[in-house]
Amino acid sequence: MSRRSGQSGSIQREGKWYIVRYWKDVVGQEKRQRVYERICPVSGPGKLSASARERKAKEIIADSGVDTQEYFDKVVKQQQSAPGLTFREQAETWLEDMRNRSSDPLAPSTIATWGYAIKKWLDPNIGDIPLEAVNNKAMKELVATMAKGGLSPKSVANYSQIVKMVVASATNEEGDELYPRNWNNKLIRMPKVNKKKQRTPSFTSEVVTGIVRETEEEKYRVLFAFCASSGLRFGEALGIDLKNVSQDCSTIKIVEKAWHSAVHDFLKTESGEREVDLHPSMAKMLREYIAQETSRRANSKRQSERKCSLLFASKHGKPLHQSSVLRRKLHPVLAKLGQPKCGFHAFRRFRNTYLRNYTSTPPGILQFWMGHAGEGMSDLYDKIKENVSFRKEVAEKAGLGFEIPTKIIVIGRNGRKLQKLPVEKMVATG
Repeated sequence: MSRRSGQSGSIQREGKWYIVRYWKDVVGQEKRQRVYERICPVSGPGKLSASARERKAKEIIADSGVDTQEYFDKVVKQQQSAPGLTFREQAETWLEDMRNRSSDPLAPSTIATWGYAIKKWLDPNIGDIPLEAVNNKAMKELVATMAKGGLSPKSVANYSQIVKMVVASATNEEGDELYPRNWNNKLIRMPKVNKKKQRTPSFTSEVVTGIVRETEEEKYRVLFAFCASSGLRFGEALGIDLKNVSQDCSTIKIVEKAWHSAVHDFLKTESGEREVDLHPSMAKMLREYIAQETSRRANSKRQSERKCSLLFASKHGKPLHQSSVLRRKLHPVLAKLGQPKCGFHAFRRFRNTYLRNYTSTPPGILQFWMGHAGEGMSDLYDKIKENVSFRKEVAEKAGLGFEIPTKIIVIGRNGRKLQKLPVEKMVATG
């Protein structure tokens, strides 16, 4: 700024007007841009003398503010530092801002997913290029790399959205984007997400029955039956505190979820905070399990376990780790049943499918139990979820949709206790 003197501009005749041309710094461009403003008409009303035109030209330039220190600080200094900013640096800043934002905080699982995408796919491919160079061309190359790397169209779309958010997060002091983009999905060749072809595995009644029957450990047998009969997201099931279970175990209040062996109050949506009503047979199974767990924890030598109030907990009194339960408990049972590997969400899809297609469950209650957000004013006005007695009646009529085993203790020839697991069939009666 110290090397720049005030501009006088260049006065020229342009058609029927005298104009002044001068230099103006522009955000996002290294070189200054040549601009012009009209001074006065060449003839007729408003015409000015040569000296008057010079004074008017200086006034126009002064009014534009292009020679002021404030404009220099706003545009030039920012322009000097911005070109050196890489995508990697801005992504790190953006992720930290997302992690610590106070308004509308994000779930730790969301932050972890974004962090994984940046570390695994974005930084290795575009991390070292200047942020200003992350445009449609760069995005096209990134999308092609991710697709070639085996990512699904949905994952490619989600990770590309992170790139867009990172670029948009670079702003000036006034909050304006430094590098505004008009993203062109056609040019980028963004793969189309076909919802009909997305892999959404769901269990059948027979498979759920088999899972519950073949799971030997009581804790996991109850957990799997509970997930299939409640339709909860698995993190929600693992985050249940005993204080949020009704005395008769027929109603569960969902206010938290577990993730990475810790409990958080970040549910997926606002509708996630709800109550879920259980069939009497599932409630009975849960009461028996809680009684056994309470007794066992009281006799435990581990102080942390004795103080644990979670419905399903590890031997250290912490929430069960999802990936560990998946690999060590569910997948071996699925292999034994001859079923392909899949995630816990298959329990939730089973419950939603069963209630929606094989029972007379009112849509409002189904939506409430599943924690789905309403789509219109009718959903907002629907107060059926507040009728607890009716909800319980619907839960009993709907049934489980699968067969639940009951334990019978038999003394074997060698004196050892054996368990036989006959089944008690629960079907829809509504």
